[in-house]
Amino acid sequence: MAEFMDLETQDAVRMPWNVLPGTKAEAANCVVPIASIYTPLKPFPSMPILPYSPLRCRNCRSVLNPFSIVDFVSKIWICPFCLNRNHFPPHYHSISDDNLPAELFPQYTTIEYESPSEKSTVPPVFLFVVDTCMIEEEIGFLKSALSQAVGLVPENALVGLITFGTFVSVHELGYGQIPKVYVFRGKEVTKDQVLEQMNFFMKKPKPTTGVIAGVRDGLSQESISRFLLPASECEFTLNSVLEELQKDSWPVAADQRATRCTGAALSLAAHLLGACVPGSGARIMAFIGGPSTEGPGAIVSKKLSEPIRSHKDLDKDSAPYYHKAVKFYEGLSKQLVHQGHVLDLFACALDQVGVAELKVAVERTGGLVVLAESFGHSVFKDSLKHIFQSDDHDLGLSSNGIFEVNCSKDIKIQGVIGPCASLEKKGPLCSENVVGQGNTTAWKMCGLDKATSLCLIFDIVKKETPEGIGQSANNQFYFQFLTYYQHNSGQMRLRATTLSRRWVAGPGSTQDLIAGFDQEAAAVVLARLVSFKMEAEAEFDPIRWLDKLLIHLCSRFGDYQKDSPSSFSLSPRFSIFPQFIFHLRRCQFVQVFNNSPDETAYFRMILNRENVANSVVMIQPSLISYSFHSGPEPALLDVAAIAADRILLLDSYFTIVVFHGSTVAQWRNAGYHNQPEHEVFAQLLKAPRDDADAIIKERFPVPRLVICDQHGSQARFLLAKLNPSATYNSASPASGGDIIFTDDVSFEVFLDHLQRLAVQ
Repeated sequence: MAEFMDLETQDAVRMPWNVLPGTKAEAANCVVPIASIYTPLKPFPSMPILPYSPLRCRNCRSVLNPFSIVDFVSKIWICPFCLNRNHFPPHYHSISDDNLPAELFPQYTTIEYESPSEKSTVPPVFLFVVDTCMIEEEIGFLKSALSQAVGLVPENALVGLITFGTFVSVHELGYGQIPKVYVFRGKEVTKDQVLEQMNFFMKKPKPTTGVIAGVRDGLSQESISRFLLPASECEFTLNSVLEELQKDSWPVAADQRATRCTGAALSLAAHLLGACVPGSGARIMAFIGGPSTEGPGAIVSKKLSEPIRSHKDLDKDSAPYYHKAVKFYEGLSKQLVHQGHVLDLFACALDQVGVAELKVAVERTGGLVVLAESFGHSVFKDSLKHIFQSDDHDLGLSSNGIFEVNCSKDIKIQGVIGPCASLEKKGPLCSENVVGQGNTTAWKMCGLDKATSLCLIFDIVKKETPEGIGQSANNQFYFQFLTYYQHNSGQMRLRATTLSRRWVAGPGSTQDLIAGFDQEAAAVVLARLVSFKMEAEAEFDPIRWLDKLLIHLCSRFGDYQKDSPSSFSLSPRFSIFPQFIFHLRRCQFVQVFNNSPDETAYFRMILNRENVANSVVMIQPSLISYSFHSGPEPALLDVAAIAADRILLLDSYFTIVVFHGSTVAQWRNAGYHNQPEHEVFAQLLKAPRDDADAIIKERFPVPRLVICDQHGSQARFLLAKLNPSATYNSASPASGGDIIFTDDVSFEVFLDHLQRLAVQ
């Protein structure tokens, strides 16, 4: 894995295949798709930022890079993608072998350009959209979290506030001794109605033609700053409005749900931003405490006797509101993408609030998502603080990104799975097979941060190579990823990453393919792909699909004699891969049983935006064991790791579990750690807590911390993730160990079946 991590530290790219199958047939035979997981804004301390515009190929618009062939005498460079010859402009006249511009240095395959002329004049915008249909206690938690957030927002950032329940209220924060509120019914409203009703044309008449968007199109700055004001100017007004925020005052009958018009509030927020600050880095931050029951985007009726849709209802197509709500949010996502704005979602309730329906709008705009049980929970409070942090762990929020891909002509792009929206830029590089956001070579990323990672799926279209010229001809494929975005300083930047990968074909290429296989990246690509297929294809069976894929892969790359399972072995490059698939089959992206549609949507949204290292932890959690006999050491993710005198720390990304063996728990309950002679025991108890805190500090969303004891009710958080090598019908466990009550097969049985099928 180490060398693949080095590739990542240079270019922020991980690929399942780092030596590529060179022809269409060979690629099909490799089963795992040709793909890459790329983190466009991964921080590189030593990367130069060039203060000038990039040099582009006249023909294919790719950017000058270290793989370009340069003729210093005639001042010409040849583009590696389309082989077009380009002349250097006059200001490059002094280049030579000893005097290279930074973008031609071999080590700068990733580089940034900053155009000094382009800087956005509009500071970042945060529009808080707040649900008020909650019990007083929840509203109290939310008010204190919001007033803390308002204090952390950058001083120049513009802030606005919309609250909603039965009606939607837009709060005027500027100019008034008397705060004004504009109230809308919980129905769909048009942008024109919003502008009309909110007196945008009180002082000057409405323009008769053209779109109305922002200052340059006829809106006065004065009318905009009634609703969006710099944080430093409106902090007092905003805090006093929050202070007086009450539970929605409309009575709710005992057998009814509250009337909550989430869709109308979000639609209004989008219209307001579209009119006031189009094309600038603005975020709608929605704080929702229950299901929408009124107007567009409703997910359930007001009658409590009708339950909220479950996975079973979605499978049987008996969720009457679902498709209509998804359609509404698809429309909203198109509007937000067009305006360049982001929707962030904070869903905090014991029941579902509609994350499954909202997913499309959050994901396509690159929004952040946090799911918790209450606005008082640390998962919500600490995650909200984390967004506005400005230390080493800040998220590095950027906006208004456009991501483009260029590659050699023998490769086509099937699409991207991740937080972005297609810009429908069709061309010869688009494959007919579409996955995720496809049919394009450019994507809009309204919001992106240091961790945002895209999964690109490619198609090799090269037909067989004629004999004789195969390997000696140019056997490199080239890829270039261009990310044009607005840095949080307001400056527009372009990051260019150019990579080259060798391709192989024909007999004898198997060893090369094996040597370039990255099993972690492969597991993550498959996790994103299987989640996507589960949502997009009605009759898709994920377990069967994964099993067939693994069997094919093992019979293609394993060493064995036909029909002899005991002779089967896998190269170290592939040896952990079956284990990843075993855990992927059991994890929350594939097994929806026991999770609500909202939780499943949440898990998949996070999987679709995280890098390889974090995604691997979601698929196969890490387990660390602490004992008196040795320092902290990694333990197998197996029920055999449990012992009475050990503490285990499980990191499954969304949850972190500190699990005390039964003896440790007894000693702790007896208070031994408070006695000076048991200093060592006190340290043993403290070490896993410190390690857990370190993980929590740098992760977003903040994970849930569970501290539990062996045989306690919360121990299920650990047991659910372990390989059930000892179950209720196997031999008794080692003393002090544990068993798992399950009928799931263990990894040993799984591997046994795999070997039998692979050698057939």
